[in-house]
Amino acid sequence: MLEARTFWSLVEKRAQETPNALIMVDETEREVTFAGLRDQAERIAAGLHAQGIGPGDAVSWVLPSRIDTVLLVCALARLSVVQNPCLPIYRERELGFVTKQTGARLLVHPGTFRGVDYAVMAEALQADHPGLEMLDLSAGLPDGDPATLPPAPAETTPEDAPVRWIFYTSGTTSDPKGARHTDLTLHAKSLGMANVLDLKDDDRIALVFPMAHIGGIGWLYSALMSGAGMIMIEIFAPDDTIPILARHGVTQATAGTVFHQAYLDAQRREPASPLFPRIRAFPGGAAPKPPQLHYDLVEEMGGVGIVSGYGLTECPIIAMNTTRCAPEKLAHTEGRVNPPDATMRVVTLEGEEAGPGIEGEIRAFGPQLFRGYVDESLNEAAFDDEGFFRTGDLGYLDEEGYVVITGRLKDVIIRKGENISAQEIEDLLYQHPKIADVAVIGLPDPASGERVCAVVQCAPGETLAFDEMVSFLLERELMKQKLPEQLELIGEIPRNPAGKILKKDLRDRYGEA
Repeated sequence: MLEARTFWSLVEKRAQETPNALIMVDETEREVTFAGLRDQAERIAAGLHAQGIGPGDAVSWVLPSRIDTVLLVCALARLSVVQNPCLPIYRERELGFVTKQTGARLLVHPGTFRGVDYAVMAEALQADHPGLEMLDLSAGLPDGDPATLPPAPAETTPEDAPVRWIFYTSGTTSDPKGARHTDLTLHAKSLGMANVLDLKDDDRIALVFPMAHIGGIGWLYSALMSGAGMIMIEIFAPDDTIPILARHGVTQATAGTVFHQAYLDAQRREPASPLFPRIRAFPGGAAPKPPQLHYDLVEEMGGVGIVSGYGLTECPIIAMNTTRCAPEKLAHTEGRVNPPDATMRVVTLEGEEAGPGIEGEIRAFGPQLFRGYVDESLNEAAFDDEGFFRTGDLGYLDEEGYVVITGRLKDVIIRKGENISAQEIEDLLYQHPKIADVAVIGLPDPASGERVCAVVQCAPGETLAFDEMVSFLLERELMKQKLPEQLELIGEIPRNPAGKILKKDLRDRYGEA
């Protein structure tokens, strides 16, 4: 694996190492090599520099997963700016908040995307944010002479590395939080992932989720480190996307449960022929995986199955399985701490250090840990006295150090004073042949405090009765105290672009039912 002290130097090293190898191809068959990435990025950087963008400037961009987005990312890195990637689902409220808080000088947008006119939105933002400039990429990328560029970013150490990235976490009940990262925090995260997946230069990665997500940038880093290529997918639509991935020989079919379910459904429609004959692994993260899905993928599609990791925007990939882990570990855990110099601890709700198998809050520390929030007032509550990040996730470490996530602190359902894990019930229900997707939520109840509600997306042509669900759970020895009291059937479980279930939306929808 190639390593470098700055993101831009990684781009340069890879271009020198394998200049003619493919780094990305998209749905239109447009291709870019590693040398082409470097050369085009330098010309774009020169064009931006001619417009006054330079080291230390904050640049927000709200763009789909396109080749031009990757080129822009590399160009901005060449200029030593502070990048603020924004998910394309952001609208005027969110973009206004993040551009103000980061002090963005420039907002880059796609013009119109999926029926949304970002140019109109940008004009409204400018009225409330004097000095904010706009760049509409529908008119093309900037271009200039690389000879006019300032010096390349200087090599740094982890201690003095400047913040170059600001990623915002989802804001559901409050404003989003901006997590500050350096080139080296993202480097540590990405190198750890590339190593456990044993990425090679003939790997083809399915980039099927937003490039603006920290996972999207992480895959770009990993591709540069390993020499692997990415298959760029602007909009994940299974009927259109899966044939493209197959045509380009996907080996790493990312990126989480909702995507893996789609691959499996497509394979089941054509059981006689392998859908992805070169498949090595189904990397996952961002959302819990049903253990049965792992076994189904191995049996029906091949490869080692789901190789999942655990992390957050603030501390990405703090744990991850490897391609050599035992099947039961791949199915039931999120791997061990990653990279090896990172640390994870579990603290019980009473504040005690938890031993193996004892549930508590996961706390994380490592070279990929962020450098605090943009809003510094949030930092005190985010870290414990030893500098570990409080993830808000519940889980435990087994005897071998593998982490098992059991839920969120705020996702524990408390019924009559008893804690109930939503994920435990979800994992069992997912095994039901009639269920395609499921979310278990707690809803207010005047008698018990909270009642357990199962929201189910049935498989095509199927329906599920309440008594049928209860009998299925009892057969699998779920405690009667944990049985759902409410069943809601839904056409599709709502998820965000990273694949996380939008449980707040479901609570709002069914809370009065």
